[in-house]
Amino acid sequence: MSKRITRSVLVVLLALATLCSAAGKEDEKQKPAQSIAELQQQIEKILKDTHTPGVSIAIVHRDGPEWVTGLGLADVAGGKPATADTLFRIGSASKAFASLSVLLLQDQGKLSLDDSVHKLAPEVWFENPWESTDPVRVVNLLEHTTGWDDMHLREYAKDEPASSDVREGLDYYHGSRISRWRPGTRAAYCNSGPPVAAYIVEKISGQRFEDFVQQNLFLPIGMNTATYFPPPAGSATTLYHSDGKTPYPYWNILLRPAGSINASAKDMAAYVQFYLNRGAANGKQLVPASDITRMESPTSTWAARDGMKTGYGLSNYWTVADGFVYHGHNGGVSGGLTDVSYLPDDGVGYFFSINSSSVDAFERITKAIRAYITNKLQRPTVPAPAALPANAQDYAGWYEPDSPRSEMMHFLERLAGLSRIHFQDDQLIFTSVIGNQKFIPVEGAQFRLVSKKDAPDPVPILELLTPNPEGRFVQAGILTTMKQIPTRLAILEIAATLLAVLSILAILFYAPFWILGGLSQKRKRPAERAMRLWPLLAVLSLVACVVIIGFSSPDVIPRMGNFTVWSAAVFLLTIFFAVATLASAIAWWRAPIEGTRRSVRTFSFIVTFALLIMVAYFAYWGVIGLRTWA
Repeated sequence: MSKRITRSVLVVLLALATLCSAAGKEDEKQKPAQSIAELQQQIEKILKDTHTPGVSIAIVHRDGPEWVTGLGLADVAGGKPATADTLFRIGSASKAFASLSVLLLQDQGKLSLDDSVHKLAPEVWFENPWESTDPVRVVNLLEHTTGWDDMHLREYAKDEPASSDVREGLDYYHGSRISRWRPGTRAAYCNSGPPVAAYIVEKISGQRFEDFVQQNLFLPIGMNTATYFPPPAGSATTLYHSDGKTPYPYWNILLRPAGSINASAKDMAAYVQFYLNRGAANGKQLVPASDITRMESPTSTWAARDGMKTGYGLSNYWTVADGFVYHGHNGGVSGGLTDVSYLPDDGVGYFFSINSSSVDAFERITKAIRAYITNKLQRPTVPAPAALPANAQDYAGWYEPDSPRSEMMHFLERLAGLSRIHFQDDQLIFTSVIGNQKFIPVEGAQFRLVSKKDAPDPVPILELLTPNPEGRFVQAGILTTMKQIPTRLAILEIAATLLAVLSILAILFYAPFWILGGLSQKRKRPAERAMRLWPLLAVLSLVACVVIIGFSSPDVIPRMGNFTVWSAAVFLLTIFFAVATLASAIAWWRAPIEGTRRSVRTFSFIVTFALLIMVAYFAYWGVIGLRTWA
């Protein structure tokens, strides 16, 4: 969260690790399960291999569930098994109920997705510099196009009493609800949008939001045990760290509509079937089929207005995997990961939730279930290649991400996401830190990814957006808008990053030699000591930040979202980094020419210059003196 150059090193290492991981997974790729019994064996092996205690699963068809169960343990210490009735936390999959509630009220003529939030709920604080011309609308809350920053760590860390209401949660802190660009242009995931929509539902319906959902959605759908609140003792799973042994305490989420639902496999089987039956449940049409279609259809971004159908709709997004197009939403809380996905045209979908933070388990179970449900399905037709747009060459050049989810991480994203687009053999080549990706034009300015021959992507996921007064943009995925930047700026950023990385590595490599050399009376050079010591201390402060954040990762929210020893250390170390860098520059300036070797002075100048660049960059993005709890 607070380093500049070390970041670049981490990005490269992460990219290499990702590639190696992908290669390893290809080697261990298993055949799709041919039966539920075989799929159960695969999933039980995944649980064992990844030290994941338990999982809740539902595989559902339009005419009913195929498999609804719990596997493994809901409570490790007590040896309690997970069952189809065990409640698991579904995280951000909860957001869909805010969208469904808004659609219900819209169907009743009580509001519109295009209504201004300020007019409906002027008491809810937010800041939008473009409010007079581009107001924040209800649709922006649900499609993540408000331009707001995501919830800050202090909001995530707040353990809100279950007795509080949505308005109290919104009033706790509102500094994150500031539009960083015109609403309705780019999408950036924001957890506070759906809760504002939920408050509007409360205000218009006259009911507490959770009661409105219970009455109009949970019970009619058949989600009889689902709840936003802490469930009765013994009815829910315990959530665990990725070791599968260390439990997390129950966390009362500040903004409940964003991700606090507890639900069982039985509840979620009924929920998935509700989507497959296009808004109908138990023989009754609860919402018009057009509402489900609307949820699946993004409308409020530049890309959507340019004709891109893939994207993030109303709490429902597209996922392309192995030649199939899924709709749904995943979710994550500390100690729990969830996926709700369905294939509307094929009438099949699934839900699963694990009670662990293991991303490896989550990804492997996802692949196993998808391989099973699609084993006998025919993949969608792949659109034929088209000619490149006439103005394609205008989009050749360098791009950087322009829709960061977290403003705190913007300084890292813009460097890690720096990419280049060029055209070759009627294809678009997208080059980033993870390598090259090739795209084929299919319609207008839209492109589909060149993937495996046996499972090509059937829908476009990249679009060259219509130029506007803000510049030239490319939509690369459902939540990533890239802005074209001058080549000279890209080269400058790459050069500065490389200089910083190499300087840090050189300082760390060189330090043991001069420290050991200083033990020798003959090699002691007091005039050089400060020039070598201060750059080392500056770099060590960055390394310490990385180590602290790394050790905090399992509990990063409480440790960094509150004023703790951990967050205070990051705050002080970023300040010390700036102070040590300035001291390094002063030491170099004051060092006498006589008594210092030219090679040492040159080395000190280069690394100090690199560190000063980093300090300036960090200061610009607010990283020096970073208060993660603020």
